[in-house]
Amino acid sequence: MDILIDTNRLGLSDNPESFNPLLSTIIFLHDSLGCIELWRDFPKKISTLINCNVLSYDRQGYGKSNSFSELKRNKNYLHKEADVLAKLIDQLSLKNVILFGHSDGGSIALLAASLYPKKIKGIITEGAHVFVEKETLQGIRNAKVAYETTNLKEKLARYHGEKTEDVFRMWTETWLSSSFQNWNIESYLPAIQCPSLIIQGENDEYGSMDQVSSIVQKTSGKSKSLIIPNVGHTPHKESTDIVLKKTKDFTLNL
Repeated sequence: MDILIDTNRLGLSDNPESFNPLLSTIIFLHDSLGCIELWRDFPKKISTLINCNVLSYDRQGYGKSNSFSELKRNKNYLHKEADVLAKLIDQLSLKNVILFGHSDGGSIALLAASLYPKKIKGIITEGAHVFVEKETLQGIRNAKVAYETTNLKEKLARYHGEKTEDVFRMWTETWLSSSFQNWNIESYLPAIQCPSLIIQGENDEYGSMDQVSSIVQKTSGKSKSLIIPNVGHTPHKESTDIVLKKTKDFTLNL
């Protein structure tokens, strides 16, 4: 499997005794430009606060994982990542799995909970997308300008190295392509049976409240929204204390 797993946090290899099979395992799913390192100490804070196992991993092409095996995506690329996640859960024999997905990672969490309901105990999403809208496209166009005119490329290269150009290009080209404009995963939402906490910043530059409304209204399991004022696309960084508290409340009630 061409991904990099942070086994230090889960304790499955370097420190196997730290993994407690009786506890829930929260799997962190990074965004379209993210990786293990960009979660910083947030997973560790969650683990300490909730007393759970935590795991984060670099999807193929990101961070310290292998390079992309394909340099052009189709509309089902997030579905494929949900399949990889399901295989990872089986490979590591994980039980009581809770997903915490940011942006693309949030969409992957929704798809995984829909396609593999027996594997998922609950989901938390931040800035997840279930359809393409003008706010998303404009946010990506703005990011392209920043990539070309600021030090954004250099910042990303600290984490993705020589894969940086591919990471950024595949994100922007996929979402801005004409063939992707009718991408929509709302039909998968009714199959989500587990509880979900849907988080979004009030000032999210990549999506409107319509994304949250659709998820909360269409999922079959108990779904709650958390809209955080004066916050953008990364609530766990911009409003860490609130996200920690609400994550704790959500997981302890599962």
